[in-house]
Amino acid sequence: MYDIRITAIRKADYRDLQALYENSIQHACDVSEGQQWMSVGGTRPDGFCRSAWDSLRPFAEALANGQGDFYDGWMRNPYSAFISCNDGFRPVSFLLERIEKEPTT
Repeated sequence: MYDIRITAIRKADYRDLQALYENSIQHACDVSEGQQWMSVGGTRPDGFCRSAWDSLRPFAEALANGQGDFYDGWMRNPYSAFISCNDGFRPVSFLLERIEKEPTT
C-alpha cells in the first residue's frame, strides 16, 4: 500500500452560474489553492470534503494499491491523477500523487 498526497491546485468560482441556478448556501468550500492532505492507504484524509472525496476516491484507492497509468498515458507521471471535485459552481482541481516509501534495510 502507498500513501497519496493530495494537493489543491486550482479553485474556480462561477458567480454568474451561482446567481442563475444555486440556492443561497451558508457554507461553501473552504479549500485553498496549495493546501495538501495525505491519504494513508487510500483512505479519506481527516477534514477532507466528503463530496470532493467521492470524485477522487477511485483514483486514490487505485494509486494506493499500486495501479496507475490511467487512460493510457494521460499523466506525465503515471502514478498520479488530476481530478476535479463535482461542484459545478466552485470546482477545485486536485493533483493526486503516489508517495514512494523509502526501502527498509
